[in-house]
Amino acid sequence: MSRRIHIFDTTLRDGEQIPGAKLNKRQKIEIAEQLARLGVDVIEAGFPCSSPDDLAAVKLIAQMIRGPIIAGLARAVKSDIDAAWEAVREAERPRIHVFLGSSDIHLNKKLRRDRNAALDLAVEAVKYAKGFCNDVEYSTEDGSRTDFEYLCRVIDAAVSAGATVINVPDTVGYAVPNEYGELIRRLRERVPGLSQVILSVHCHNDLGLAVANSLAAVHNGADQVECTINGIGERAGNASLEELVMILKTRYADLAETGINTQEIYRTSRMVSRVMNIPVQPNKAIVGANAFAHSSGVHQDGVLKDRTTYEIMKPEDLGIKQHAIVLTARSGRAALKHRLGGLGFNLDKDVFERVYNRFINVADRKKEIGTRDLQSIVEIEVSKVPETYTLQSLQIMSGNTMVPLASVTLIKDGKALTDAAAGNGPVDAVFKGIERIIGVQGELRDYDLKAVTMGRDALGEAMVRVQIGTTVYSGIGTSPDVIEASARAYVNAFNRYFINGHGLDPAQKAR
Repeated sequence: MSRRIHIFDTTLRDGEQIPGAKLNKRQKIEIAEQLARLGVDVIEAGFPCSSPDDLAAVKLIAQMIRGPIIAGLARAVKSDIDAAWEAVREAERPRIHVFLGSSDIHLNKKLRRDRNAALDLAVEAVKYAKGFCNDVEYSTEDGSRTDFEYLCRVIDAAVSAGATVINVPDTVGYAVPNEYGELIRRLRERVPGLSQVILSVHCHNDLGLAVANSLAAVHNGADQVECTINGIGERAGNASLEELVMILKTRYADLAETGINTQEIYRTSRMVSRVMNIPVQPNKAIVGANAFAHSSGVHQDGVLKDRTTYEIMKPEDLGIKQHAIVLTARSGRAALKHRLGGLGFNLDKDVFERVYNRFINVADRKKEIGTRDLQSIVEIEVSKVPETYTLQSLQIMSGNTMVPLASVTLIKDGKALTDAAAGNGPVDAVFKGIERIIGVQGELRDYDLKAVTMGRDALGEAMVRVQIGTTVYSGIGTSPDVIEASARAYVNAFNRYFINGHGLDPAQKAR
């Protein structure tokens, strides 16, 4: 039977300590309401003694939020404890969270007290808080660097004074999993009173081990994990709530379970990122933009056949609508065909190959191919007439102090034909170069150029109307390079001219 692990969320306290992440009361309420929907056991709503605004915000959360325990942080100082109680006293389930350094470096350098004096202060603080609130958490700040025998003394004394939760933090992120797990196991064995209270851990990520250390602690008897949404927090941050919860759900469901509604994880992550203005890195585990995105052709093919080939979690379980097939130059035919099917395109083999080849050509120059890019490519390829001439390459020399020159190479019947021309601008030079190769002149009646998508690498779409003889022919072309898009459109118009029954004139036959 799996154990119940309590999730203590400190996004609104430790998470808010990030420079620039200060929240107003309305924003704190918004996040607290979402944390309650997420199903956290404890919301550490703030550090009430730090400012009147923070006290007021914590008090408002205590009044409004029902379900989770609402905790306020306090140093082992009576005025701090008074402020914490004032803030949480109206909560449905209030908790006062008291902390005091326990490592020699904190005692000597910060508190300037010896071990016995600090121990007395801890006991006095817990008793004082207990006079207000039945639920009192005591944290041995910098517990992972504290002398083990002294740590046992402090914990035993705090439990005897009335603490209901004992927290052993890795305050500076110094611990490694095997040592930290062993510390929790030894404390369980050495301090009998821990069997009567909740044993909690609070790990920082200075060495990138916050989640691993928290998991090791759970394996060795921790009942509560203190964490934050997106792993935000002081310095390198805290243990990431979503990572820890999904590790337990995915790998250790037989060991431990939480009360988290995982379908609210993604929404909560987005909200915290938005309100605190802290972007989530794309490769962030669980909630990053790329967490369920597949761009490799091999991976895409596997996912389309069976999602479990490359997905160990269901995105729906996190509140994510679906996995993302990201079309890039590495995508294969299976992924392209899947996306086209979703857009309503059912192409025969020959047209699909043309679309695929054009897709690869464009994807080589763009990071990703979006829906609108793909639609434009398909629309052009589907409507494309048989090609008498195909654009192979072009080179441009242009500037505001020189006459633009263009060299163009077209393919006809497998043979490359190259010519060059000067023009009033680079597009005009390209058009004249095309006409020199084909041997037929046209008069440009209309020219339109637009971006299909947003961004600097947007796909450009060119549309032309060219009068050849007495008839006007339209042409369309796309490319991330607008001059190339224009050239493709111009060649497309001439191909329509040829498919309309016009043969090659003597000038062309000589080429």
